[in-house]
Amino acid sequence: MRPVRLPVATAIAAAAALTAVTGCTEKSDAKGGGGNSVEVTATDEKCEVSKTKLSAGHVELAIENKGSKVTEVYLLFPDDRIVSERENIGPGTQQKLTAEVKSGSYEIACKPGMKGPGIRQKVTVTGGKAVKRDPRLDKAVADYRAYAQQQADETLPKTKTFTDAVRAGDLEAAKKAYAPSRIGWERTEPVAESFGDIDPKVDVREDGLEDGQNAEKDWTGWHRLERALWKDKKIGGREKKLATQLDKDLKDWQNRVGKAEITPTSMANGAKELLDEVATGKVTGEEERYSHTDLVDFKANVEGAEKSYGLLKAVTEENDPALVKELDKQFAALDKLLDKYREGGADSYEFTSYDKVGKADRKELQDGVNALAEPLSKLAAAVVKTK
Repeated sequence: MRPVRLPVATAIAAAAALTAVTGCTEKSDAKGGGGNSVEVTATDEKCEVSKTKLSAGHVELAIENKGSKVTEVYLLFPDDRIVSERENIGPGTQQKLTAEVKSGSYEIACKPGMKGPGIRQKVTVTGGKAVKRDPRLDKAVADYRAYAQQQADETLPKTKTFTDAVRAGDLEAAKKAYAPSRIGWERTEPVAESFGDIDPKVDVREDGLEDGQNAEKDWTGWHRLERALWKDKKIGGREKKLATQLDKDLKDWQNRVGKAEITPTSMANGAKELLDEVATGKVTGEEERYSHTDLVDFKANVEGAEKSYGLLKAVTEENDPALVKELDKQFAALDKLLDKYREGGADSYEFTSYDKVGKADRKELQDGVNALAEPLSKLAAAVVKTK
């Protein structure tokens, strides 16, 4: 899910844990620079860009947060679909974001406090030539699109098992089916989030509602039902209607996956986004605060990131073999660490309830995520690197 609107102190701590190890304080030459580099300076009141005219192809956003709040930066289509994004940028830190753009109109949005529509700047991209790609990258995009569609297709029947139990008023059956219904979504969440309007319907938490939204009237999706099952311990008429709405919204997602804008850089950035999801929601225990099924989501996020990386690996290895070596090492280490919490066989998705995972073990998981996030933040730039 898109990052919850955390209290500022909590958000700063979460962002610090991510940016401290990702090499994002490096200086950039984007300020006033040539080519397709643009400096984005975010404060609590402004979002400034060093240029508003770019050429079609690969663009690098060199982001610096000079504000007092954690922020996130989006490169958006005019209809608010996401081209690419970088989340949880702590005060006083810098990050780089590499994306692929075609000619047209775009917006760059900074969101101080990770909330609201953001402060925006219009950007124009000119030039009609498509990016010349290695054919292996075109295949990677096609294979990833097929993977995302497969995950959506497999999610619907699993979700129906969950929603059928809710409609039947079977509390225990619904609890059992809840976590499995979310695996495909969690593996490919950046694709779902790219549409803009689906994620808030199906995966928002109560503290992620926008100002003016009412939890009893406007809150829908998995986490609203999670609260009913584990906290309220009851299924009423409202919950049964929400179950049917969840089926409908996920069907919409399934129908749209094939039309998603997917590029090699969006795959690479999406892998990093999945690790950010883990760091700011799963490791903290905030994502599944009632069911404590966070480790199921955690594993699915890592699998989704690893799938993107695997499809891009051949090209990345030629461009940056040292990066591939480090990514292989850190993915293997994190997978091994997660295996400690499996309660079934090697392929089981039954994990220890997260409320039983102690502070020291959570810190170990956080360290594993951070160790992977650092090299993964470099994947998009490595994919498009020219020799």
